Parts: sequence; C-alpha cells; structure tokens
Amino acid sequence: MERFDQLVREQLKTMEQLLFLQSEIERCRALEAELSALQNEAKRQSIQEEIEQMKRQLAEIQQLFEKQTEEVIQSYQCQMSEPSS
Repeated sequence: MERFDQLVREQLKTMEQLLFLQSEIERCRALEAELSALQNEAKRQSIQEEIEQMKRQLAEIQQLFEKQTEEVIQSYQCQMSEPSS
C-alpha cells in the first residue's frame, strides 16, 4: 500500500503543476490580448513565445501524469491480486 500511496502523492504534485501551468497560460493569453489591443508587437511576441514554451511544458507534464496514472493502476492491481495474509 505504501507504493500506491507514494504514486498517488506524486500524481497529486503533477496535477498541481498541470493546474498551475494551465492558469499561467490563461493569464498570458489575457495579457496577449491586452497587448494586442495596444498594438505592442514586441511585447506580444514575447508573450506568445512564453505561451508556446508553457504549452510544451504542459504537454510534458501531461505525459508524466498519464505515466503516473498507469503506474498507480498497475500498483493497485498488483495489490489486489496478492493473496491476503
């Protein structure tokens, strides 16, 4: 059960990272729209680059989260298939 608990804790940390990055992307998109309205192209370009970088990070974290989910499921299935003492 300890392995399962550890995997779940790791997955919760990953989920926090996902949520944080998603909120940062939304914040940057709002800034991008505001800067676009002000027609400040240089700053808008910088924000767009930041958004793209965060999207790449988000994709990496999503892959990690999916892998952790598989590990959690496998750990749980192994526990359930072990004979009780």
